[in-house]
Amino acid sequence: MARIHGLATASALALAATLAPASAQDAGKGALHVAWYGGNWGDAFKTCVADPFTKATGVPVVPEVGTSTVTLSKLQQQKDAPTIDVAWMDGGVSELAEAAGVLEPITQGGVPNLSAALPQAVYENANGIYAVGTGYYSLGLTYNTKEIKAPPTSWNDLWKPEYADAVTIPSPANSSGVPFLFFLHKIWNAPAGDFGPVFARIKELKPALFFDSSGAASNAYQSGEAIIGAHFNVGAFDLTAKGLPIGFTVPKEGVWATDARLHLVKNAPRKELAQKFIDTALTTDASRCLAEKLYLGPSVKGVTVSQETAYRLPWGVDGTVENLFLLDWNEVNAKRAALVDTWNREIARK
Repeated sequence: MARIHGLATASALALAATLAPASAQDAGKGALHVAWYGGNWGDAFKTCVADPFTKATGVPVVPEVGTSTVTLSKLQQQKDAPTIDVAWMDGGVSELAEAAGVLEPITQGGVPNLSAALPQAVYENANGIYAVGTGYYSLGLTYNTKEIKAPPTSWNDLWKPEYADAVTIPSPANSSGVPFLFFLHKIWNAPAGDFGPVFARIKELKPALFFDSSGAASNAYQSGEAIIGAHFNVGAFDLTAKGLPIGFTVPKEGVWATDARLHLVKNAPRKELAQKFIDTALTTDASRCLAEKLYLGPSVKGVTVSQETAYRLPWGVDGTVENLFLLDWNEVNAKRAALVDTWNREIARK
């Protein structure tokens, strides 16, 4: 799955390079190794969670920069002797990591702030709590405010003739692609288990492109190749912050969403510190910071944000997590291969 955050950016790699010498020097002192995403996501995780953790404990944090799937691959390779203590991974990959047996249960005793997390952000099975969310992001309607004066109100607007050849939605190569098919299946009331009507409607769409990565979507909106379509609230408002004429809206049918989750690695060499790190991420200060920097919907109870940030959250200014369409990732993963195959046969080769 292509990750919204993409591969590590130059800035993230530079950060890792800067901290790498410290990891060698401080290895004997218990430096904590944390897997997180690249770019502005990694920068935010450092500022909002890693730096407060280090300030409180005196323990340096060494980032392991990569996408969720890259992190999972590392954890599987290191299964018998992990070097990573804590890992951020997305929904979907999180469930795959649990199935791969590379995660340790997160407990209330080890992470007291677990009680502060929203119920929807605590992921549990028969083995215990295998992940906890640190913030939600959504795939909503994004549009060029110069070309489209009134915010679109429905996903069905993408099929309007005036937007022909200027629309973009994700392909299954993007982490949002298959979940978006599930979302369309829901809002169009397609028969249970039957995605035929969804593919039939997509065949009628006249897209500028089906984007494979969040970066490709951003580039399409930035260049004007696409003037309306789907994009993550994080990516859309990042373009807005750069001065581009981009708007983001939650249409009447709602939005599909997921979250960035923290995991305790099985047999983590620094387990107590790893638990303290997760505990730090579940404070109101850390959750507010992530909301202000990345526009992630807080996964911690009682978090307040500025009015500007509230407008940019995944559920919109007046919404809550209850307004998000959250998926059963085990169901998505079970049907992923078949849906990708159908897409490749009926859409990609069209």
